[in-house]
Amino acid sequence: MRFDFFRTTGASAAKDKAVPGAPAQTREEPSDELGGPREASGYVRHALQLDPQQRVKGYRMAWLATPGTAPVPDASSQFIALLDNIARHLNPPRTGWRLGRLVLFLDVTVDGLFLAELQSLPPENVVLCMGLGDLSDVDTRSMLLFLREQGFGFMLKDADGLPADPELREIITHLDVGDGDPERVARVRAEEQPGRAPVQLVASRIDTWAQAGACADLRVDIFVDGALAHPPVKEGGDALQPESVMIVRLMHMIQRNENVRSIESALKRDAALTYRLLRHINSPAIGAGVEIHSLRHAVAMLGYAPLFRWLSVLLATSNRAAAPFMTKKAITRGRFVELMGQGMLPPGEADNLFVVGMFSLIDQLLGVPMAEVLAKVQLAGSVQQAILAREGVYAPFLALAEACETDAAQAARLSEALFVGSGQVNAAHLAAMVWSQEADAHDGAV
Repeated sequence: MRFDFFRTTGASAAKDKAVPGAPAQTREEPSDELGGPREASGYVRHALQLDPQQRVKGYRMAWLATPGTAPVPDASSQFIALLDNIARHLNPPRTGWRLGRLVLFLDVTVDGLFLAELQSLPPENVVLCMGLGDLSDVDTRSMLLFLREQGFGFMLKDADGLPADPELREIITHLDVGDGDPERVARVRAEEQPGRAPVQLVASRIDTWAQAGACADLRVDIFVDGALAHPPVKEGGDALQPESVMIVRLMHMIQRNENVRSIESALKRDAALTYRLLRHINSPAIGAGVEIHSLRHAVAMLGYAPLFRWLSVLLATSNRAAAPFMTKKAITRGRFVELMGQGMLPPGEADNLFVVGMFSLIDQLLGVPMAEVLAKVQLAGSVQQAILAREGVYAPFLALAEACETDAAQAARLSEALFVGSGQVNAAHLAAMVWSQEADAHDGAV
């Protein structure tokens, strides 16, 4: 049973220590709407946790105060703001945890350990990142043991190796190995004791994909954020793979509003593609309410425009040589761009916004130059203008999505230009992460 060491109200924590074992305060239900009532002045940032196959295992979350904010919020205030956004959008009371088996890594101070907002998160999906000094604090040892017993993981950061304290070793589940130096990795693994679960190693300071490859060889996970350039791809000139060619053909048929029977006939030539398309359409991200069993049923329920969207998702996943995390990144960006445009552009623009965001990375996914891809798919002129030149009505939303991946200061400036607050941006950011996970729920390729 959990108990709260501090009573809290909303996003602010009163530092009134509660008696251990006393009933916890009922959790306030936050708003799920974009730009909810408890908007904080700052931006959510995330880095991807990638396994050696470059699949997404989790996210390392951070809070960056809005540039120019005075006074600058202290670490506790920023952590509370981050937890509030996570609770509101990733773990709302009505639905619970929305990222499946993915794990969140949170940098936490000693004070943060005692927050009820933290204890409301599913422990098996949270790893708390702390330095050796904080972890060794004898006054917090009982709380560390309590949280570990509940299922929270702990990552030791900024340390050369595992601590000598055996009780502390029992708490630590992950170790930050910096740049993944092979000697350091070997030394840590040599320190592990037989019969105990091995500590998971994660390299947090990856500056090149050569380093990432070396970590993969050592079976070490990595954290990658938007500041790292996209991984190199094998260029295929203008040659799309056979499945990609079929998907492009279907997209052309939908653009020409061809009869659904003709589209269905073409799709039936590839049973595996039909299966994947229907699995995507039946994913929680669509929320159609009924299971769709055929293309004709999908068109009747959803129309042609959403079908074009899902074919574009399949196109993004059609190159098996592409890094899996790039597919998730493209789909997340597409959804983010779409959500930011909602309410600012006509409802009919939603699918174009999604395609702009996702296709902005399509050359990375297919290994084909952008101009060649767009020449084959023949998207609307306004969509191509945003992707190729970052101009036109969709461009500001794409620019904001890219800034949120790399530069909080730029994100703040672009948000201001669009007359949207950080709360709305954060809501779109986290909702897009959820949507990409739900889209992935029925297809392991994403």
